[in-house]
Amino acid sequence: MPNTNKNLSDDLALENDNETDEAREYLNVDPLKQPAKEENITIAKSKMILAKKLLANVKENNERLIQLLSDFLSPEDEAAISIAQLNDDNFDSGEENLGEARIIEGVFDGENMIGPDGKQYSVPANYASKSKLVEGDILKLTITANGTFIYKQIGPIERARVVGALERSAAGEYFALADGKRWRLLTASVTYYKGESGDEVVILVPKNGESKWAAVENVVRKKE
Repeated sequence: MPNTNKNLSDDLALENDNETDEAREYLNVDPLKQPAKEENITIAKSKMILAKKLLANVKENNERLIQLLSDFLSPEDEAAISIAQLNDDNFDSGEENLGEARIIEGVFDGENMIGPDGKQYSVPANYASKSKLVEGDILKLTITANGTFIYKQIGPIERARVVGALERSAAGEYFALADGKRWRLLTASVTYYKGESGDEVVILVPKNGESKWAAVENVVRKKE
């Protein structure tokens, strides 16, 4: 029987290392190079926000990893083996050989994923609707050797639930109106619930801050 706890801890540790390295990359930080004392460094605010979110994920995953290991390692086990006795041959890294695959992390903007390089990566509307992705969520994109895009939500932001009115513009775009605010909605999300203009719509938006997009949680059809 496979050791599920070990596999999960290995996955978390590998993910933390990747996120830490990518956070350094966003900030253009080389851990082995000391910057000149009088050198002025300018960092784009978008990169700072992305790096902050990634580092927050690293912190959370570290805490989860420590808790996971504590569940099946006793203090006696830890005391029995010192760090000096350990070497690389004692561990299975658990790293999957991805071949030509690439992994990119970015922020969902309500319709696409924005990578650390500012590029837009198309997120399937059906996936975004089914997963109820909210603007600001952190996603991980794996691009396989054959060009397949595989998304995974790795950093959901805090959400707030809002009830509003569903509206459709002359151009066919859907919006949610509530408390004097207006949010854009993915067409696939609205059509899934068979929503029509005038229906009541329940949406999810970031708990803190403003957003242009909202995720559809449900639609209450108006009475005929």
